[in-house]
Amino acid sequence: MKVLLVTGGAGFIGANFVLQAVADGLTVVNVDKLTYAGNLDTLEPLNGNQRHVFVQGDIGDRALIDALLARHQPDAIVNFAAESHVDRSIDGPGAFIQTNVVGTLGLLESSRDYWRGLESGVRDTFRFLHVSTDEVYGSLGAEGKFRETTPYAPNSPYSASKAASDHLVRAFHHTYGLPTLTTNCSNNYGPYQFPEKLIPLVIQKALACEPLPVYGDGLNIRDWLYVGDHCHAIRLVLQLGRIGETYNVGGNAERSNIEVVKAICSLLDARRPLKDGRRHESLITFVKDRPGHDRRYAIDANKLQNEVGWRPLQSFESGIEQTIDWYLSNQPWVQRVLDGSYRMERLGA
Repeated sequence: MKVLLVTGGAGFIGANFVLQAVADGLTVVNVDKLTYAGNLDTLEPLNGNQRHVFVQGDIGDRALIDALLARHQPDAIVNFAAESHVDRSIDGPGAFIQTNVVGTLGLLESSRDYWRGLESGVRDTFRFLHVSTDEVYGSLGAEGKFRETTPYAPNSPYSASKAASDHLVRAFHHTYGLPTLTTNCSNNYGPYQFPEKLIPLVIQKALACEPLPVYGDGLNIRDWLYVGDHCHAIRLVLQLGRIGETYNVGGNAERSNIEVVKAICSLLDARRPLKDGRRHESLITFVKDRPGHDRRYAIDANKLQNEVGWRPLQSFESGIEQTIDWYLSNQPWVQRVLDGSYRMERLGA
């Protein structure tokens, strides 16, 4: 594969993927609507690079997507475009249905028609990869892990919209033969993440010596996945994944929210100690829980490991250190994000 059409490539995971793909010699046509979480600053290292073509637009705009497909003739489409924050979906679920369901449908229709028009050899190698989330599976108890065969049971408007998009992708494969692949990932973290998400939010609030909000009792558990490892997994699935299959991507790093926050506090104590001598843990404040807050997620990534040979390179300990160091070294990027409408306020209460 030489040319990719990537949607949502100015967002957190999408932009990391684009940076990695272009660095590896691929040409990327990058389509992003540039809503609040899309950030062209992230793509600044690609300014002037002829292997990166950025287009501001909506994945549901059939005319735009059709024109881009006809002009650039991509070998694959990777769909990151999505509204992705659970708290925002509680406040305004309509935007999630519009982008994640209606938008994905439009992209699938354009992709199907483009694929049908390809010459046989190129048509055989074309792929449509849809990036989704483990949240579609609902909530786990104290034991067990999500597998690709786990029944869907979404509990938030966000996860329901992603579940619907996953089903559309599956339907377009089984109904029209479109060569699709789906990945369902656990909680990503790393450079360039919008600071409404737990890890960058805690880092920023700690640096500002503000209370560090922890929902409920802090014992909700997530499997944490370093974004660079996730992007590598997607590349391998594109190359080696079986058409029509779903692959779970997890970091094998289950941590409760309070463990994550305390780990950040400890690392910041060493890097940026508070002026009054207190430890950053003293800033932790337990707040009212999120409505419908799933208790535990955990990913079984054995299928991905066995079929394409992927394993995460970063442990949680190495990944969180790299992440904190990146944010400490890139405060101008963060401040430009915070100059917009988002002010680290509580959403979805």
